[in-house]
Amino acid sequence: MIDLYTWVTPNGRKVSIMLEECKLAYRTHEINIGQDQQFTPEFMALSPNSKIPAITDSDGPAGKPINLFESGAILVYLAGKTGKFLPKLVRGKYDVLQWLMFQMGGVGPMIGQAHHFMRAAKEKIPYGIERYGKETRRLYGVLDKRLAGEPYLAAGQYSIADMATYPWIARHEWHAVDLAEFPNVKRWYDTLSARPAVKRGMDVPKR
Repeated sequence: MIDLYTWVTPNGRKVSIMLEECKLAYRTHEINIGQDQQFTPEFMALSPNSKIPAITDSDGPAGKPINLFESGAILVYLAGKTGKFLPKLVRGKYDVLQWLMFQMGGVGPMIGQAHHFMRAAKEKIPYGIERYGKETRRLYGVLDKRLAGEPYLAAGQYSIADMATYPWIARHEWHAVDLAEFPNVKRWYDTLSARPAVKRGMDVPKR
């Protein structure tokens, strides 16, 4: 059994999508970041950086429990555990990993900043809105160019790179992006949106 500690954010939903796709048994524990529950000693014992998601797998390596934090690391772990959604061949594996890192280092942080300045900041700061809005659109352009000749982000197949990126694109209205401007991203987004496991994963935790 896997215990998932999560909240209704793109980073949390990456992992619930993967768990659903892999048909792994899991229990959900809500960590309400709006109430600072990520700073409790109990949660910080699992996630030293006080960020969701985190997991505990009671059947970890060598049959021993393992705790993991950082959504990208969790996705790689679950792919290794199940043998799914990360190619075994070296070239395909590293193609997926580079696009996973693109999400971790670019898509998530930059779109997250766009959300902050466009939606959450008490004071509307034009510089922040322009800077991160422009960078978000640039990243969409990178994705659109990549997806012009590929059905998925990497290795010609659905993978953890797609699962990591999708929940951020699902909030395109939050960062003032019209998917019609990026037709290849829209085609990819619609394809993933139709997957039953993606639908279930996006509904975790239920609100």
